Order: sequence, then C-alpha cells, then structure tokens
Amino acid sequence: MKCILKQMVAGSVLSVGLAAFGATAALAEQMKLAVTTSFHNSGLADVLLPEIQKDLDLEVQLLVVGTGQAIRLGEAGDVDAILVHSRKAEEAFLAAGHGTHRREIMYNDFVFIGPADDAAGIAQAGSAADALGQIARAEALFVSRGDDSGTHKKELSLWRAAGQDPEGFGSWYRAVGAGMGAALNTASGMGAYIMSDRASWLNFGNKAGLALLFAGDPVLFNQYAYLPVNPEKHDHVKTDHAAALEDWLTSAKAAKLINGYQIGGEALFVFNAE
Repeated sequence: MKCILKQMVAGSVLSVGLAAFGATAALAEQMKLAVTTSFHNSGLADVLLPEIQKDLDLEVQLLVVGTGQAIRLGEAGDVDAILVHSRKAEEAFLAAGHGTHRREIMYNDFVFIGPADDAAGIAQAGSAADALGQIARAEALFVSRGDDSGTHKKELSLWRAAGQDPEGFGSWYRAVGAGMGAALNTASGMGAYIMSDRASWLNFGNKAGLALLFAGDPVLFNQYAYLPVNPEKHDHVKTDHAAALEDWLTSAKAAKLINGYQIGGEALFVFNAE
C-alpha cells in the first residue's frame, strides 16, 4: 500500500499525487499533522514524501498554518500532532496538558532580509536587536507576518529586546497577517525589510531586489519540535500513528534526508533529534 502526504492550506486539502496511487490509497491509515508555513515553504515535505511513501502505510494530512493556529488546532483535538517552532508556546501547550511530550527534530535560523542597498545599514549591525533598532530609527519599510506564528512571536520578542514597541510604530511597519511566503512576496513588492526563517528565504523564488543582510546572532536560533496531542484530552486522536510518524522523523534515514536537503549548495535544516 502507498502512503500519501496531503497539504492543507487555510483549511483546504491539497492532494499530492492522488491519481498515481488510485484505489489503494483509500486503504491507507490516516492522521493529521499541523505544521508551520515556514516548514511548508521550505520544500522539505516534498523531499520527505517519497520516502514516507516507501516506509509507512500512513496517509498524513498536513494542515499548514502559523504556530499559534497549529497550537490551537492541537488544543481543540483537530489534529493528532503538531510540528512548530516557538518553545515558549510549546511549553505552555504541554503545561496545560494538551500534548504528551515535546521532541526536537531539527533547527535552522532566522535571518533579516531587505533591499540590497540597505538604507538602514543593518548589514553592519552588531546584533539582531541592533539591526531592528536601526530599522526603527530609519523608519524603513518593514513587513511583519502579524499572524501569531512562531516567526511573528520571535520578531516581537526581538523588538522588545531592542527597546521598541511595534504598537507605536507608524505606517512604515506593515503587519500583513499572512504566512511566510506571502509576507516575503509583500516585502519583495515593497522593497521592504522582513525577518524570515532561512529555509523559506532560500526556497523563495521572487527575491527581486532583496538580499540576506543580517544573520548569525545566536538569538536567531530556530528550533522545530514535534508534539503529539494528548489522548486524555481527546480520546479520538490517533496516538499510534503519531508515534509511528515520530519514530520516522527521528530516524537515521530522516536525519540523512534533512541534513542533505540543500538549495544552491546551502543546507536549510540541521537534524538534532535525540
């Protein structure tokens, strides 16, 4: 039997290779996994899919949303597990009893993107907080996800570290309430600064006049973790399937695929499951 991975974006399921699998696909077991838009935009799911098809008799439906929405789906029992990247929110999810445990899978980093001429001069900044402070002082156009995603949560924490409050910003600060790909497209069209995860940026095809200007501050570390939903809260969740997927995502085979995934010779993720 074959395993099909589906992707759900904004509530609609996108079937991947459905016709190719035909009637046998209907016999596969199913589970739902909420993942972040940054994971989806990286293209990694397309690399993992063929190997999941070979190894698991399981149809995984990906619900592609921001971390905040992924956590709410887990709290409601609408998915069997979540794969997200906001540790504080993940720990709150576990503390409230919504998840059974947290398993780290892989990491990359956040980066600051902006117009190649870099009017705010962030390429020479000494830290992420300094970079944002320079953008604020210059009142240079900045696009924020504004969607309660892990990326948005991280951005807000960095503004606070820079002694800045986005609530008081002027029209130069644009919160778009969108996923990473859409936010990058907005920044590209406006010639604006934006914070992105590295994987989404490398896989982004509409870079136009934008460039990666600042990276490397340890505070920009970006960990992805897998959290199964607690069956004591929702007895319908498919715990066995979630455990099988966790075993696969933390296997030596997954490590090789994740570490080997590159764009332009640059790795997008580093596997660090234990």
